[in-house]
Amino acid sequence: MFALFLVGSLAIQVPDSGIARLDPVVVEVTRGAHRSPLELPFAITVTRPDSSRPGQRHLSLDETLAQIPGLAVSNRNNPSQDPRISIRGFGARSAFGVRGIRILRDGIPLTLPDGQTPVDYLDLESVGRVEVLRGSASSLYGNAGGGVVDLRSADPARVPILAEGRWWAGSYGNQRLVAKAGGTLGRIGYQGNVARTESSGFRDYARQRMTNAFGRVTLEAGTGVVALQFLGMSTPLAENPGALTAAQLSAEPRMADPLSIRKRARKVVSQSQVGVTARRAGDSGDIEAFGYLGARSLDNPLAFAVVDVERTTSGAGLRGGFGHHFLGAPQRFTAGTELQLQNDLRRNYSNCNDVPMPPAPTAACPVVSEERGSVTLDQRELVSSIGAYVRDEVRLGDRFTLSGGVRADRIRFEVRDRLTGGVNPDDSGERSLGAVSPTIGLLALMAPAHSAYANISSAFETPTATELGNQPSGAAGINRELRPQRSTTYETGVKGAASIGLRYDLSIFATSVVDELIPFDIPAGNGRRYFRNAGRTSRRGLEAGFAGVRGPVEIAAAYTYANYRFRDFTVDTARYAGNRIPGIPRQLLQGSAILRTSAGSLVAEATVADRVFVNDANSDTAPGYAVFNARLNTRASVGRAGGDLTLGVNNLFNRRYASSVSVNAAGGKYFEPGVGRAVYLGISLSGASSPTAF
Repeated sequence: MFALFLVGSLAIQVPDSGIARLDPVVVEVTRGAHRSPLELPFAITVTRPDSSRPGQRHLSLDETLAQIPGLAVSNRNNPSQDPRISIRGFGARSAFGVRGIRILRDGIPLTLPDGQTPVDYLDLESVGRVEVLRGSASSLYGNAGGGVVDLRSADPARVPILAEGRWWAGSYGNQRLVAKAGGTLGRIGYQGNVARTESSGFRDYARQRMTNAFGRVTLEAGTGVVALQFLGMSTPLAENPGALTAAQLSAEPRMADPLSIRKRARKVVSQSQVGVTARRAGDSGDIEAFGYLGARSLDNPLAFAVVDVERTTSGAGLRGGFGHHFLGAPQRFTAGTELQLQNDLRRNYSNCNDVPMPPAPTAACPVVSEERGSVTLDQRELVSSIGAYVRDEVRLGDRFTLSGGVRADRIRFEVRDRLTGGVNPDDSGERSLGAVSPTIGLLALMAPAHSAYANISSAFETPTATELGNQPSGAAGINRELRPQRSTTYETGVKGAASIGLRYDLSIFATSVVDELIPFDIPAGNGRRYFRNAGRTSRRGLEAGFAGVRGPVEIAAAYTYANYRFRDFTVDTARYAGNRIPGIPRQLLQGSAILRTSAGSLVAEATVADRVFVNDANSDTAPGYAVFNARLNTRASVGRAGGDLTLGVNNLFNRRYASSVSVNAAGGKYFEPGVGRAVYLGISLSGASSPTAF
């Protein structure tokens, strides 16, 4: 048995007999820095989910992104809605998908140019490392740069063939079957997996059927590497149980919103994306490039309409960096540019489910027996973004590093209305939004494995294409009154590691946001989300992370304190200045304890969350909660074959709680229930070929 932990830029392995140096551990999320987290003036978390908390099912991002200070994942337990991810409050407003933060897979953006990220097609089976940049990152990533999550694939096995099969079964009809294969053939590495997931759901009307796939091939050539990657998903069934009122949550948390059932709210979606990355490093510098193409098809009946979207996406980027000296000081200069394109054909139809009885043809529903009624929206939505950035890093002596950067972005929205004539005016139009985002930071190396830092950074976030199109007045076209939100963050922190197996990370920050984007409903909107700008908000917080190893026991914890408030926000005659920003717990604590033995691992996890305000008026809250999970993971091997058995239980004490909230929802439908006690079993079998088989 041994422990693995970070010390400076080195991973130190402590076996029974002594200490050995391994390869340097660097992060990619800072675009060209390629440094240890201890050498960068930012709040950065690097985690290996399967190593730090073995026995994961790879079902949702709340597993993969657990125990990262400053980051919260609200699992909506709704198969037609993505989990809500927020970093320092950015992203908490999301009605669906992920907003406000950038999501990448092996350096390729999953976030669209308008700032939205659908993560339903994101494969988690092959994720080996997660890098999270907590804080404003628009100086590197542009739009929606309130934080960055970069999921990195595990390295392929160093044998010609490694095959693995996994089967999971659990409460509420959950079943998952996974087939994986990977290996290394000379300079070529490959890996791939296919998974089939089926679930009846904890709640009524929450069935899901999904198949997803991932593939990656890498070719090493001298000092360079080229990778080809594929992500694909098909979901023919994902029912939408909707959100509940407080009375419904208290009486029966497993029920579905009656309106969602009557309107048969659900989604059918498929998506695929192919990307290529290339990197070459040399003594004089390094250069990286990426490109990708994607397509998505969505049939999404909702209470207010049936939404049909056919989307194509593409993008490319180029970055280069080199070292040099200026006035006797060693420096590292980086420059890059990227382009993203999004092309949506969007049609909305009247939802003709739940028509009055006896049914009769109407203008909205001319054919009584058909779900899709008349076309209410038919338009082409084009979004493009282009950005360029520079960054320079200067070493000042042996202890200090000064870094700074700036990025300029331009995002263009265009609507081409296809439903014109008669009483329908032509709502075609375009709008361009842009920003210049600077940052500056200073790092002080206090000891070889301990550092302190401070930075000032900025971020901006445009409304998405959907948010610009959803106007409370009912008008089509582009909302020209909704403005991007802009923020400035002041941050300081300390981080480090000790040879006794201790790691720590502490940061304090203050963020000022202008024109924060706030979601709201209207009584006649049937759950449709609209957005408006708050004047000013402030976010002050503290984040602390800790991990320690003592013999066979590993303990880790992440704590977040978030004091986020409106400073200047008035809606009609209501003044909300001083109120807390809804949707975010003031305090969040996550922890785990692992006992590792020769027979396997025993894992205990806990999440303790403060109450959450659910509306701008702060007139109602989702109560705080504490949820505990436990699992036992054992492994046996014979030669090159092996097997794993995992037995676990989530929400051990069957706590009734709201795991997510729908901010400012109409009719008091704020609450999305967490899953009750859930027991599951996992079996994995694997086998590897001999290294000399090829």
